[in-house]
Amino acid sequence: QVQLVESGGGLVEAGGSLTLSCAASETIFSIAAMGWYRQAPGKQRDLVATLTRGGTTTYPDSVKGRFTISRDNTKNTLYLQMNSLKPEDSAVYYCNAVQWGQNYWGQGTQVTVSS
Repeated sequence: QVQLVESGGGLVEAGGSLTLSCAASETIFSIAAMGWYRQAPGKQRDLVATLTRGGTTTYPDSVKGRFTISRDNTKNTLYLQMNSLKPEDSAVYYCNAVQWGQNYWGQGTQVTVSS
């Protein structure tokens, strides 16, 4: 079982930046795919970014060019660098790992962007 712990959320003004971290309980290089999702109140959980074991990244148009997903294999940590933040980016951000067909989630970290 993969355990994930997010950190780095907070309150930031529009146009600002934040970096989220996700510490994994096992070697992330061995995990098939990892990603970030977000969920605003009353809305579904949406994909923000994914990173495969092979290094392929995907982003929806809403964050493309502003957000960057990366990992540090030596620290077993996944990151999400968020730039040019907008109020509509406000949500709880969740780290996700897919391994052996199972989905694992962190507890989430709140990001609030003020206008």
